[in-house]
Amino acid sequence: MKITRKYIEGLTNSRRKMLINWIRLKVSFEALLRILADCILINLAILSSLIILLLWRLAIAYPEVGIDYRQVFYDYAADYLNNAWLLTIACILIFTMSGFYTYGRYYASQYKVLIVAQAVSVAYLVYGALTYLAQGTLGTFIPFLKQNMDLPRGALLVSWALTVILMISARVWSSVWKDVTRKERHRRAQPADHKIRNALVIGGAGYIGSALVPRLLDKGYRVRLLDLLLYGTEPIEPWLSHPHLEIIQADFRQIDKVVEAMRDIDAVIHLGGIVGDPACELDEELTVEINLTATRMIAEVAKGSGVEHFIFASTCSVYGASDQMLDERSELSPVSLYARSKIASEKVLSKMADDHFAPVILRLGTIYGLSGRTRFDLVINLLTAKAIVENEITVFGGDQWRPFLHVDDAARAILQVLNAPSEMVRNQVFNVGSNEQNYTINEIAQIIHEHVPQAQVVHKGVGTDRRNYWVNFNKIKKTLHFEPSWTVDQGVEQVIAAIQSGKVDDYRDAKYSNVKFLSQEGKFRLTRQENSWAYQLLNETTSGDTVLVDL
Repeated sequence: MKITRKYIEGLTNSRRKMLINWIRLKVSFEALLRILADCILINLAILSSLIILLLWRLAIAYPEVGIDYRQVFYDYAADYLNNAWLLTIACILIFTMSGFYTYGRYYASQYKVLIVAQAVSVAYLVYGALTYLAQGTLGTFIPFLKQNMDLPRGALLVSWALTVILMISARVWSSVWKDVTRKERHRRAQPADHKIRNALVIGGAGYIGSALVPRLLDKGYRVRLLDLLLYGTEPIEPWLSHPHLEIIQADFRQIDKVVEAMRDIDAVIHLGGIVGDPACELDEELTVEINLTATRMIAEVAKGSGVEHFIFASTCSVYGASDQMLDERSELSPVSLYARSKIASEKVLSKMADDHFAPVILRLGTIYGLSGRTRFDLVINLLTAKAIVENEITVFGGDQWRPFLHVDDAARAILQVLNAPSEMVRNQVFNVGSNEQNYTINEIAQIIHEHVPQAQVVHKGVGTDRRNYWVNFNKIKKTLHFEPSWTVDQGVEQVIAAIQSGKVDDYRDAKYSNVKFLSQEGKFRLTRQENSWAYQLLNETTSGDTVLVDL
């Protein structure tokens, strides 16, 4: 039975007193057992130190024949009997004052280790002070102490070290055992055939979402899509009547809609947000609210609803500007609001992770290619379209590195994480892409020029985009055996075919650009609500931050 405040308040006075007394008695009994266990460990440390010292002296200090070994043994036994009781009392008193048996039990592991080491050291110092005083003033008033308190210094030092080790080991073991048993109970509580069947895709009608949803449906998942549908239903038009697709058209900042969408869900795939540096710069407050505040709320609802699997779409833009090869453990150096909002969201999710809530963070490369809601504000798609329509490939800078990833491969990676055993991906960060698709912008321009030779490569200065990152993707390849199926050449050919066939009428249309659409048509539907918590966390996300998520 779970005892809550509401339950206690519903009892009669007599029953409430009985329950409170029972709780106090139980707590006192548990504390008494802990004190008894500590007494045993302290005495074990003292005995072990005396035995170690005795063996050392017998083997090295007393090698000559004729030593009365029995008398030596009796002397050490007397040392133990005369000193152990006082040292034990000193330790238990100091431990009690240090909160070993009350508030200190709930400290984090690193703080437990610290207070244990400090308390043991203080207890031994107190004992040392008493033995010193026993030979002087204190011994005058209590002759018994002067005659009997004489534990060898070597044994005292060894005993202190052993006591520290045993006390810390006992508490660490206790924490580990509780963690193991808790995980085992959770494992047994899950049905043997527990699988992910129902997936909630937030932002499922967007660029990546419209490529992911069909894959999920083809694999037999029941998909619930939560999306404001800013760009209409066209991106997912072919699947609107699919029996396993449910659409909730709503702003994912609305907590009631998120709670409704979370019902009977096994996994959440969060793709929603304002994406891209220019679009995020339009309205900083709105970006923070949508990309960060809403992410925390969605994760809290998911965790509170018992959803264990949470996949979050982040970006390799978090690496910012660097001349080094970067992996999941590299320092983060955001140079844009978009990247800072993603880092802050990663931090929020990492802090929420526990045995029952396992976020997976996917840092996606720079996307290219076609999906239900294609974008032409991304470098490969944009430069290819300009080459076909305007016979010009415009390059700003050109030496900056980018890791590229086809939108279809991004969807495949998400699906692969969803299908992976939980122990392989839980609380992990993965860069998503391939080492072979790290290119400079100049190299991308050259690839496009090879497919559209009539287009001229035009260099127009450095530009304002400071991002430069060469990313290592070994972790996702090694862990999940993920490798993209698309190449940049194939992606360029796909865009060329779409434009030449008329599938894409005008790549400059606002519907193909996040920043244009939000500026001209979509922003009025995204009302802003200031959130001080989000701003504080965002401001903490400065250059050099490293997000640690159980790598």
